[in-house]
Amino acid sequence: MKALISVDMEGISGIVHSSETNPERYDYQRGRELMTAEANAVIAGVLDAEPTADVLVADAHGTFRNLLPEQLDRRARLVRGKPRALNMLAGLDEETDAALFVGYHVRAGEGPGVLAHTMNGEILDVRVTGGAPDGEVRGTGRAPGEDVRITAHTLGEGVQVTAPKPGEDSPTTARSLGEIGLNAAMAGHLGVPVVLLSGDDAACAEAAALIPEAVTVPVKEALGMAAAVTLHPEEARDRLRRAAADAVSRRTEIPPLALTGPLDVEVDLASPHTIDLATLVPGVSRTAGARTVAFTAPDYGTAYRLILLLAQLATIRPA
Repeated sequence: MKALISVDMEGISGIVHSSETNPERYDYQRGRELMTAEANAVIAGVLDAEPTADVLVADAHGTFRNLLPEQLDRRARLVRGKPRALNMLAGLDEETDAALFVGYHVRAGEGPGVLAHTMNGEILDVRVTGGAPDGEVRGTGRAPGEDVRITAHTLGEGVQVTAPKPGEDSPTTARSLGEIGLNAAMAGHLGVPVVLLSGDDAACAEAAALIPEAVTVPVKEALGMAAAVTLHPEEARDRLRRAAADAVSRRTEIPPLALTGPLDVEVDLASPHTIDLATLVPGVSRTAGARTVAFTAPDYGTAYRLILLLAQLATIRPA
């Protein structure tokens, strides 16, 4: 059995401010230690359920050089550094049996959510049209509590679903996706289910709207962009370990989030300079809106890579 654990930082228990996630700020070292400890809890949970599992851990925050290698559970292998294929999911392939997202955050424009954003501050929204997995999208929110399995069936905010009339084809579904949805769909493109996600309550609700069968572990309740009611880190790790074992044991019951092509994608960008650069990419065009570019991709793998490219272009400043 092979598992990929993708570990971001903003959704780690105890972390509420960019001073704890930015390498240039005073509290970053403590943030790294909290992040590494939660990764270790999930590694332990996976191996509790599957003692012979091949566990890869993808450092998925910022520079991708945050997890402390010397403190990481030696039974896992660490994917570190950038640039690299599949970005936050580096190490994932068709042979992977389960993906687990740790320390994730809600998408830009949603919330309240701790340090909410999508990839970087320059991407305001990503909308994907087409490729509805099953028509209905389900989800619910939850404040910090025991590790839970979300199963309530309600329409997720920001997601449009039109029921077909008798004899009509399946509906076209438009989704605003953040890092949770974008990465879950890339895993699904490779046939891999996302079986667990941890973060604040808003991140867990976002995951539940897309993958209601997955196990979610809310480790803090967001009060705002830089405030939360958070579990004690040791309590969060205990819950994560139990939840990871449960999620991996149930992996065959959790379907991948598969978005089939062709897919129409719109990306709202904060900077006019980034929009100018984006239109240099073949197939990417400026829409009637002042801040939006669009493209059509034959499949989700292509869409994902183009979105990653746009995120990278957003880091280029005018000469």
